Amino acid sequence: MLYLLAAVGALTVAVLLWRAFGAQAAGVTARRERGTVAPDDDPEFLRGLDERNKKAGEDPPA
Repeated sequence: MLYLLAAVGALTVAVLLWRAFGAQAAGVTARRERGTVAPDDDPEFLRGLDERNKKAGEDPPA
């Protein structure tokens, strides 16, 4: 009976540690592998907007 309680306790600690540290690291890795970048985070897209605004003679938004 003591071994069963120790196994349940070890499993609980392992799950809590994985949820605290492992799940976040796996999520970050998965997002980077997709390769999708939002337009407001893409430097090329922002550079293109800036150049287009300069050609149109508009001031960039503050």
